[in-house]
Amino acid sequence: MSHKKNLKKALVQSDLRHLIHPQHHPSEHQDPQVWVSGKGVRLTNIEGQTFIDGLSSMWNVYLGHGRKELAAAAHRQLKQLAFATAYAGATNEPAVELVKTLKRLIYPNIEAFYFTLGGSDATDTSIRTARFYWQARGKPGKQKIIARKLSYHGSTVGAASATGVEEFSQGFGPRLPGFLHIESPNPYRFTTTRKDVSPGVAAADLLEEAILREGPETVAAFIAEPVQGGGGGILVPQDDYFPRIRKICDKYNVLLISDEVITGFGRTGRWFALEHWGVQPDIVQFAKGITSGYFPLGGIGVSKEIKKTLDSVESGKRWWHGYTASAHPVGCAVALTNLRILEKERLVKRSEKLGRRLLRGLKPLEKHPHIGEVRGLGLLVGVEFVANKKTKERFSSDLGVAKRVRQELLARGVLTRVLDDVICLAPPLVISERDIDHIARSVKEAVTEAIRID
Repeated sequence: MSHKKNLKKALVQSDLRHLIHPQHHPSEHQDPQVWVSGKGVRLTNIEGQTFIDGLSSMWNVYLGHGRKELAAAAHRQLKQLAFATAYAGATNEPAVELVKTLKRLIYPNIEAFYFTLGGSDATDTSIRTARFYWQARGKPGKQKIIARKLSYHGSTVGAASATGVEEFSQGFGPRLPGFLHIESPNPYRFTTTRKDVSPGVAAADLLEEAILREGPETVAAFIAEPVQGGGGGILVPQDDYFPRIRKICDKYNVLLISDEVITGFGRTGRWFALEHWGVQPDIVQFAKGITSGYFPLGGIGVSKEIKKTLDSVESGKRWWHGYTASAHPVGCAVALTNLRILEKERLVKRSEKLGRRLLRGLKPLEKHPHIGEVRGLGLLVGVEFVANKKTKERFSSDLGVAKRVRQELLARGVLTRVLDDVICLAPPLVISERDIDHIARSVKEAVTEAIRID
């Protein structure tokens, strides 16, 4: 047995004994990938095999692997000021520079920012901020949070209560009170009996129905991903969905929280995804792409009205919310460099262009009798396979179709996530046209090989 195989075996044995993974189950770690290096859009494992990182690892490595500029930014900041608190009464230069940059890039109505370590605690921060805002405005009854089925907002207790994927609540006890879910606008599967409006408006009107059912005086916010990614499998809403959502939120004094942890910073071909539909949120939350995964950092941005309210309360009734590592100087320094590169290399526009190329390459798959839909926005693309194209019936999980598809992709040098019945693709924004074409070709070959035509 080679040295590399011996080393991998020892690492995996220790892993199985002592390491708990996200969404942990030992059955998935008997023969895991052990990553040792990354360069550009490729990852290399301990056995020397190299793969295109078709999901930017966890939707987050926008600039690819091994960017020396990001490592240098972290190194400089670690030498100068590795950490200092950003609690009230203190700040640091990278954090102040970062909020100035974000203010320039984000929705025009967003005024101020709070930094977290990732997406889940950003969701918790959004929820607490929405509830605090209404309390401060003299409407303490507005506490309920409405989310959507198939949404993913994180795994902390609060974020998992907003998440619309049942598995994240099973086994952990009930969701926290005050959370409810409406149907997703999923254009491929959403149905309505209404004839008077479009499907997008009909799906949005489910929010109005829920608000009226619960009572507008009890609802604090509606939280939604512009494109449902980790839970839904790249669900791009109808063009009239979010404009209608915005009107409903305004009508009933409900805050609109845009969860842009996956879609923010150019992933969809816009800096932030609601720009596609001319909509601005009251709160926007972000993570992942802000540092390209080189340092844990997330956060929220709030509207001028919310910032004004936070500033106006009495000292003793302030926004009592905080994390030790909020506005971490190293994370903020890395984020600043990351955003400068995104701008300098025009990667947001590139995401739009290459996303169209990837979709063009994959669209012919819709002729396959077991491919229901190819969909996407920018470099965020999904390929949904079905057992029955007419009825849209899914394959039984016992058949292991998703596992076979993933194995066939790996055999062709493409690493990505196959979420139940959707091949999810979100490669780094620096990917070449040649590698985009390789991904498209590999997906078509993998589907042909893994999903046999009856």
